[in-house]
Amino acid sequence: MSGWNKDSCDSKFFNKYIEEFSGNQRYPYVFSLTSNKIYDYRVSMKKELVTAGFVLFSLTVPLKASAADFSQFVVFGDSLSDTGNLFNVTQGLPTGPVPPPPYFQGRFSNDKIWVDYLGDNLGLPPTTITDLIVQLRTTAPEGVNYAFGGSLSGQGNFFNVPGVPGVLEQVGSFTQPFLTNNQKVDPNGLYAVWGGANDYLFTQSPDVNQTVKNVSDSVGLLAQAGAKNILVFNLPDLGKTPLVSATGNANAFTTLTNNHNAALAAALGQLSNTPGVNIIPVDVDSLFNRVLANPSEFGFTNVTAPCVVGDLVQGVLTSVCNNPNDFLFFDSVHPTSSAHQLVAETALASIRAKSVPESSATLALLGLGALGAAGMLKRKQKNSALTPVTSQVVSKQSYRAVVER
Repeated sequence: MSGWNKDSCDSKFFNKYIEEFSGNQRYPYVFSLTSNKIYDYRVSMKKELVTAGFVLFSLTVPLKASAADFSQFVVFGDSLSDTGNLFNVTQGLPTGPVPPPPYFQGRFSNDKIWVDYLGDNLGLPPTTITDLIVQLRTTAPEGVNYAFGGSLSGQGNFFNVPGVPGVLEQVGSFTQPFLTNNQKVDPNGLYAVWGGANDYLFTQSPDVNQTVKNVSDSVGLLAQAGAKNILVFNLPDLGKTPLVSATGNANAFTTLTNNHNAALAAALGQLSNTPGVNIIPVDVDSLFNRVLANPSEFGFTNVTAPCVVGDLVQGVLTSVCNNPNDFLFFDSVHPTSSAHQLVAETALASIRAKSVPESSATLALLGLGALGAAGMLKRKQKNSALTPVTSQVVSKQSYRAVVER
């Protein structure tokens, strides 16, 4: 992205580089959520356009909330949760925006993802932060989606797009103004955190302890800022994704996944002891394994190969299947929309399960039982589990979707 000036931004800030094209003119913006300011470089000099105030709500919510109790839905994560943020900030790339068509409207799938499905169910579809920034806003009545494709669990992103934050950065930038001003986030909101896959799939020396710490620190920051209800997703078996299984490193990634999920469960168990905080674990791993073991129960005919073939990093896709929702994987690491729908339903079941007083919060999902096997399996909807991105042994250059027509 030409026009980016890294020296013009404090590296501690959550900076967004938004490019707005009008004719041959390029209008770059850098947004700092920490300082709540949008900087305009369209005349090659800094100019503060606006100071966006965060809305503080004085609502209260019981510890165990039902789905109908939430006032907004706020999401932090990576490509599994991104509904258009990375797409928006990569419009000016020579290779085109990421993800390109046939990916659906900036989502890393063929249609809606779990954020859309759950948001629609709650009546709280969140707006992407990048869309809000262009409108010179930072809040939306139904909530905000801060997730970016490629985000690592801590800082930065494996796509190396300037200013695109990691998951902990997203949460830190959201909570910092509240903590600094001794204010609280909306206690009636539902907050979701999902990250970690990119650490294992796209870094050379993954550290389970550090990745889990980044995720748990994100949850801790939200709790410290006043969040009462926090969804936290574990990871599906990365060794079962088409990209990883094709490398011969499946066992190593299965072990990484198991270690991550065990450490995350332990960390969430400790965070669940925080007074007034309702940690809602979503066990995507168990869901994913059940779909792999019994694909026909969920309407899938292919759970090993992806629908799309090509190079997502370079924006070159060579073929797409005609029946994506028969597949578990849309590309070599991302699930289809049908799979995302099942993830959303599992998250909703977890919310409802946590609406009933429990003695402890663990990462054991009651999701499929709560959903009701009869109700879910009778539907001919293609449901499936989430799948993440690829590995430390798998380079960005080898991020190819090995597909089947």
